[in-house]
Amino acid sequence: MVEETTLNMVKELIEGSPERKFSESIDLAINLKNLDMSQPKNRVDEEIILPNGLGKSLKIAVFAKGEVGLNAKEAGSDYVLTEEDIKELGEDKSRARSLANECDFFISEVQYMPLIGKTLGAILGPRGKMPVPLTPDKNVTDLINSTKNSIRIRSKDRLTFHVSVGRRDMDVEKLAENIETVLYRIEQSLEKGKHNLKSVYVTTTMGKSVRLV
Repeated sequence: MVEETTLNMVKELIEGSPERKFSESIDLAINLKNLDMSQPKNRVDEEIILPNGLGKSLKIAVFAKGEVGLNAKEAGSDYVLTEEDIKELGEDKSRARSLANECDFFISEVQYMPLIGKTLGAILGPRGKMPVPLTPDKNVTDLINSTKNSIRIRSKDRLTFHVSVGRRDMDVEKLAENIETVLYRIEQSLEKGKHNLKSVYVTTTMGKSVRLV
């Protein structure tokens, strides 16, 4: 059950923002305080499964072969890439950057992780898109399904950062639930919890902002 305050803030944002000819993103603008962001331990780096998804299709690439690759394709992976593909991408930086920008998430069988780190780490790492390792105890179909509803938050060394929590055409209560899920995880990751939050605004892509915290 979402808090009435969050629900009302989302309603206020939607009602106060003019209609657009495209589906706007609903984002959180998060401002931290009393943290030395030059210290890696103070940075936010979280992968969060949104209870109601982002309201749009995410593109997922999987580094795998054989049966795992076939299962990944059947589960809706946009790209299934082999060891040979990894090596080719390593030699074609332009194509590698294009793929990194196009795909939202990457998953890889564990045996390819060292090669990916060596050949593609410089491209995927700064974008926060290093692959989620597919260990033998995990099922690629389950991992793809959960990843489709995931977001990755990385503050890096900044006190202010943004994160998408859904689309404007989503149900207001579902948006509010997504927002509370994200805020809870961020608070859990901070040294002093909510006391390290200076402010949180809910915004649309081109509309107004409403202060939530």
